[in-house]
Amino acid sequence: METLLLPFSPRFIVLTICAVVTALLIAIGIADRKIFDILLVPILIFAALTLLGVRDLLQKSHAVLRNYPISAHIRFLLEEIRPEMRQYFFESEKDGMPFSRDTRAVVYQRAKMELDKRPFGTQEDVYREGYEWMHHSVSPKAHAREKFRVAIGGPDCAKPYSASVFNISAMSFGALSPNAVRALNAGAKKGGFAHDTGEGGVSPYHREMGGDIIWEIGSGYFGCRHRDGTFDPEAFARVAGEDQIKMVELKISQGAKPGHGGVLPAAKVSEEISKIRGVAMGEDCISPASHRAFSTPVGMMQFIAEMRRLSGGKPAGFKLCIGHPWEFLAICKAMMETGIYPDFIVIDGNEGGTGAAPLEFMDHLGMPMREGVNFVHNALVGINARDRIKIGASGKIATAFDMARAMAIGADWCNSARGFMFSLGCIQSLSCHTDRCPTGVATQDPTRARALYVPLKIDRVQNYHHATLHSLTELIAAAGLEHPQQLRPIHFSQRTSTTQVQSFAQLYPALRPGELLEGTEDPRFRDGWRMARSETFQPAL
Repeated sequence: METLLLPFSPRFIVLTICAVVTALLIAIGIADRKIFDILLVPILIFAALTLLGVRDLLQKSHAVLRNYPISAHIRFLLEEIRPEMRQYFFESEKDGMPFSRDTRAVVYQRAKMELDKRPFGTQEDVYREGYEWMHHSVSPKAHAREKFRVAIGGPDCAKPYSASVFNISAMSFGALSPNAVRALNAGAKKGGFAHDTGEGGVSPYHREMGGDIIWEIGSGYFGCRHRDGTFDPEAFARVAGEDQIKMVELKISQGAKPGHGGVLPAAKVSEEISKIRGVAMGEDCISPASHRAFSTPVGMMQFIAEMRRLSGGKPAGFKLCIGHPWEFLAICKAMMETGIYPDFIVIDGNEGGTGAAPLEFMDHLGMPMREGVNFVHNALVGINARDRIKIGASGKIATAFDMARAMAIGADWCNSARGFMFSLGCIQSLSCHTDRCPTGVATQDPTRARALYVPLKIDRVQNYHHATLHSLTELIAAAGLEHPQQLRPIHFSQRTSTTQVQSFAQLYPALRPGELLEGTEDPRFRDGWRMARSETFQPAL
């Protein structure tokens, strides 16, 4: 009896109704052929739903469809639109992730040069644990008129570069559409700041617009590789010598997926990508997890010196997300042993995220940006090298407060990737890895990329940069300072409980100049310094 009633149970009632309605409509149409044409469309609709239900019953991939034919498709539809529903109807101004609605809105407003002020007081809970603020002065300064810039290039650099303190972080052509690259680079040229290529190579869309370029090369050596994937110094020298390229950057790791290589399947290696990256069509484009040009800290320093030489003396440095502390300290020891120092180091935090990554890597691998910046800053202070090496910070930086906070704990300048994506019109749809970006920013589909109108977006990129630096100017002046390089940890505080507050100077204690050389007892460095060896990345246990 239960089996006979099963078609009328809640699980199967939708399929039963569709089948019965289909049969009734067909019967009515046969009985009265005058109305058959009128009933044809409903018959086709209900017949299609019935066939869908039968398919659901017979398929084996989805258990929920076997138990709830037809109706379970509503679940998949809701799953598909869940991010949009949450973003548009349920999230507050402050709790959207990875960037809150308030942060996205202020970028849009600044990019469009619209009113970016907020009424009626802060929506932040200023008594929650983790709330942070910047100290102001009772004697604020006048707003600085100069554009905040930083000179990058140590004693061994023949062509130092004066960089803005706010630049476009590494995003490759391939991840970004041609129009996105065009707009970013032209906006950088118009605003007088730099554009990092990412490891995908220098594309025609970078060159077309003429903006200052930081050329990043990764373990795939795209744009400067031999046929077998090894580093080609002659090809590197040809590209690095171009006037448009201002600095060369070696990518060791990125915050979104440190220690994880990448593969662009052969099917996606177009003729254009093949030419730009220097890879063969019909073969997988592989970016290994580690470099083949060197395998030790000393070898890494020698490679950076070679990059600087081949580029004609331009600033050469590297980017990484901090992992094992002893590995970076081994790099420091290699600097001292070889006498080779990079001109700059960019610290990418694990909160960085323009690259698609496995969940475990994205959520739980790598040091966050602030801890990484402060660790590197103190390590360089500890070996008396901080004055010759500049530090860049990247990882979820979008506002002037983000910049000031990073610079207070050790950064000389900041890079932003997603902030500039928002300025192009990115709506945080979280579809970057699907090639279905709704705004034409992160796609190689020309029918989608055409939505990004380059002349308009050039202005918005430049506007966002200008307005953010203006806001930074206001913050600096309010603190009684004249330049962001004067920021120190004592200028910021964090609430560590509802009743306790600590200065950043307490949260991020400083090493003395030369302290690592003298022998430190600071637990953050003591054991790592002992384990670090310049001849290998492996620890001395």
